[in-house]
Amino acid sequence: MFRRSFMALALATGTLSLAACGETPTEAPGAETDIPGMKISNARMVLAPVAGNPAAIYFDLAYEGDRGVALNRAEVKGAKSAMFHDYGEYDFKVQMMEMLPVPLKKGDTVTFEPGGKHLMAMDVDPALKAGGTTEATIIVSGGKRHTFPVEIRAAGDER
Repeated sequence: MFRRSFMALALATGTLSLAACGETPTEAPGAETDIPGMKISNARMVLAPVAGNPAAIYFDLAYEGDRGVALNRAEVKGAKSAMFHDYGEYDFKVQMMEMLPVPLKKGDTVTFEPGGKHLMAMDVDPALKAGGTTEATIIVSGGKRHTFPVEIRAAGDER
């Protein structure tokens, strides 16, 4: 009798444990939206000269956090998608490509600038106009997020 009860209890516990594995983790209310030690300055989005083309976001990043992190992906408010880009050589030509994760340790600085690393915003909402602002969010490996304001500039403005 004891053995049968124990087996039933073990089976029920195992079933509940497996059911919990399928749950999608959600961000806790009030979760951090800033990465300690990460500072963003000079953030600006330069709209494309042709409507419908991607916009580029440039900024300066300084990291003074105690834990190492790696830039992994990004989001831009008012864009359907965003991705980090850099330039590299492929087939004997320099071309733009998706950027690999960038590890950061205390004291590191990274400049996102024209002709180098930058954040591309695709399918930008036409409501985003020069002179306004939007928000960009950097997501590091592990999922922590850092959101910052971005000034919007016209295609011909200073980058």
